[in-house]
Amino acid sequence: MRADEQYSTLFVRQLADQAFSRASGAPLRDGNSVEILRNAEENYPAWLEAIAGARRTIHFEMYIIHEDDQGRLFADALIRKAAEGVKIRLLYDWMGGFGKTSRGFWNRLRSAGIEVRCYNPPRFDRPLGWISRDHRKMIAVDGVIGFVTGLCVGQMWVGSRGLDPWRDTGLVVRGPALVDIENAFAEAWATAGDPLPPSDMSPVSDSGPGTVSLRVVATVPYTAGTFRVDQLVAAMARRTLWLTDAYFAGTTLYVQALRAAARDGVDVRLLVPGSSDISILRPFSRAGYRPLLEAGVRVFEWNGSMLHAKTAVADGRWARVGSTNLNIASWLSNRELDVIVEDQSIATRMEEMFEDDLKNATEVVLDRRNRVRAPGAPRGRQVAQGSGGRVIAGAARIGNTVTAAITNRRVLEPVEAHITLISGLLIGVLAVLAFVVPRGISYPIGVIAAWFAVALLSRGIMLRSRRE
Repeated sequence: MRADEQYSTLFVRQLADQAFSRASGAPLRDGNSVEILRNAEENYPAWLEAIAGARRTIHFEMYIIHEDDQGRLFADALIRKAAEGVKIRLLYDWMGGFGKTSRGFWNRLRSAGIEVRCYNPPRFDRPLGWISRDHRKMIAVDGVIGFVTGLCVGQMWVGSRGLDPWRDTGLVVRGPALVDIENAFAEAWATAGDPLPPSDMSPVSDSGPGTVSLRVVATVPYTAGTFRVDQLVAAMARRTLWLTDAYFAGTTLYVQALRAAARDGVDVRLLVPGSSDISILRPFSRAGYRPLLEAGVRVFEWNGSMLHAKTAVADGRWARVGSTNLNIASWLSNRELDVIVEDQSIATRMEEMFEDDLKNATEVVLDRRNRVRAPGAPRGRQVAQGSGGRVIAGAARIGNTVTAAITNRRVLEPVEAHITLISGLLIGVLAVLAFVVPRGISYPIGVIAAWFAVALLSRGIMLRSRRE
């Protein structure tokens, strides 16, 4: 290679690194060891082994911990380590745990010396604060080993009573990137109480046990770091872009990015769940497939009980694994945690897993009547008991369609007729009620307005007192 070609290649790589660093807000860490863990069969034993080997600290941040056999298994493991003097901090999400875990479960952990905090419980002075969730799933032990995954803790990931285990993916990380994983936990932990003491934080290391370069992208509400990265990858992919997502509800911007990549010759594939515990959302989910299919994006529906993984792999060199779904809630309003790996061996393994998953999936196509269909899909699919993400994804799809219909910002597809008709009917019913029973509409609005007013006044008074 000539000197000018070497310079050109180096310049392009530096430019790409700069673009990814600025888009994600995360530095590239070299010298890491990374292993892909598939399903609970590989993830849970590795988690428990790391917990059993803890000597100093365990930081456990989990969107949902179900109070079932798996939840109790992890609780017992943590209690044993707390008895040995290990400092254990556990952060769970209020909405994620609502109805799934009792107060007695958390009190048992607290009585064993484990510090347990709840992220963003409802507060009177923050009427809409519940919208932001801590959707992360991570474990860090002693600043030596860390796990970033799409799995929560629950029996459904293991399977039971004739239901297959949920399909999911996680990573185990060792090396300099552990400081970023622990910093992400520390930031979230501080939102629910006092910050971590500096003595419990790992120092930054310039060298590590491996050769893998990666970024730890820890998004907080309204920063959209992962969204910018996903857009950038869609724009830069040259050969392949294969996506797996549990609750896909792509925004117009992201859908257009995928369409542009497919029309430019990139092999774009999207693997999504084929079953839902909320049947009304199924047509809303499929409403987003048509513009992708028309541009050449291939869409597949998983035939198992539930596909919960959130992964991406591009050009056999770049991969993402973590908690971020391809919808507006994950991109904008949640705390999410993902690992972006720039390594050929890891990306190749991710591609192999994707191709293996397609063996248990049905491709969605446009038939002769230009309808979105999944021909040959198995009947009687196992119903996936989702974690609430489908509701968010469905709401995002509904909001996107209704807004587009009202503002005429894009051409609606025929399959979106279901959404527009149902939404129009519901709004029409509200309009009739407003005329027939005005008090039935005005009183709730008045109560909500009063609540918001009191919340804003109390926050304003508190902030003013701090300033003074």
